[in-house]
Amino acid sequence: MSHSINPLPSTRRTFLQSAAAGSVLFPGIVQQLLADSGDPLSPRETHFPAKAKHIIFLFMTGGVSHVDTFDPKPELTWSHGKEIQADHPEIKDRPGYEHIYLKRPQWDFAPHGECGMEISGLFPHLAGCADDLALIRSMHTSHSNHYNATLGMHTGSFAFSRPSIGSWMTYGLGTLNRNLPGFVVIAPKPTYAGTQVYSSDFLPGAYQGTLVVPGSEPVANVRQRVPADRQQLELAALRELNQEHLATRSDDPQLLARLQTFETAFGMQMAVPDAFDFAQETATTLTSYGLQPGQTSGFGWQCLAARRLIERGVRFVELIDTGSSGNWDAHGDMQTHEPLAKNVDQPIAALIRDLKARGLFDETLIVWTTEFGRTPFNNTADAKGREHHPWAFSSWLAGAGVKRGVVHGATDEIGLRAVDQPVHVRDFHATILHLMGFDHERLTHRHAGLDFRLTGVEHAKVVENILS
Repeated sequence: MSHSINPLPSTRRTFLQSAAAGSVLFPGIVQQLLADSGDPLSPRETHFPAKAKHIIFLFMTGGVSHVDTFDPKPELTWSHGKEIQADHPEIKDRPGYEHIYLKRPQWDFAPHGECGMEISGLFPHLAGCADDLALIRSMHTSHSNHYNATLGMHTGSFAFSRPSIGSWMTYGLGTLNRNLPGFVVIAPKPTYAGTQVYSSDFLPGAYQGTLVVPGSEPVANVRQRVPADRQQLELAALRELNQEHLATRSDDPQLLARLQTFETAFGMQMAVPDAFDFAQETATTLTSYGLQPGQTSGFGWQCLAARRLIERGVRFVELIDTGSSGNWDAHGDMQTHEPLAKNVDQPIAALIRDLKARGLFDETLIVWTTEFGRTPFNNTADAKGREHHPWAFSSWLAGAGVKRGVVHGATDEIGLRAVDQPVHVRDFHATILHLMGFDHERLTHRHAGLDFRLTGVEHAKVVENILS
């Protein structure tokens, strides 16, 4: 895919700006005009009919232990403390790992739902949604460092800056509401790899993610500071100057992207306060997410904000779990998983049920993942924590185009390696793109003489078994 971006004439841009920013009476006309104008965020056709219109991407930063959450391993319980051979260079060459000992799961697993999916006691609320999940137990990745694995999960590249998956989605799809960004990231604080997880990199700047920080003012400086009539005059003058400047620099995509952010910001003055006004929600809804009236933080707030954003046409919303409980990097003590799971369990289950109740579940793809798993062993028999583990972890999908109540793939008897139908991060990305209507080999952007894509040049395959 390629995009030819042409600036609108001033008078037409003025009309489109005011119409797109304020009108709810004829959105179809506005979107058609935007598409005709070459607007980079106008809705576009996919390679084939898409199952999903939106994505909510739930990222549990730090490395969730698969053997304590979604991948039951009785052998670990029976063999707790047993020494095993460090027969892989990545283990043998690690200081302190001359001897390694198996470590049992610290939470019990039980079957849930009609499908009988086994989930640990860490997620009692989510377990009630087992019949809605497509669980992948055979995930694996290419790096054991947080930064690189987080970068890989978000961009497909483990070493270099590349566009994030949210940027690729808005590049391919455009957006359904020009008053809001097409790609939003909600995070209390940065995760590993920082802003690169929502960067557009070499894609046009219009596809950059917008960071929302939970709090009383989720998007800073968005409220109108001057009377509307005065602001219209200021914007008209600014627009005229920008058009003159752009006329001699029409081949500068960064400049055009900057000008387009002014237009998006204008629409956001009305749309953003409305999107984050939870006073419109019922007490029952707030309670289901674990929220108190007036609360502006917590993962429940992030989940409810995601529902309200996709309800208003935002294409891609990522929720990063970087709240006050820290992250899932449990080197010292696996018990730190307990408050982390409690923080996200009820809100995620509420999000699934809320989307179903509002008729949005079948058009929204929910993705839950982490950057890697955690070792089923440690270097002492009585170690309380687990280390980074790229060879195996679990992720799940739910919603649009996804089979319900199924498990794909498996790890070996102790959860050390993905051995049955393994799914690399590249395959995971190819599957997500497929559900959004894209052939991952055809969604490309030419940069520095090369055609780049999210899944890179190595082989990637769609996980057909989880598709409905």
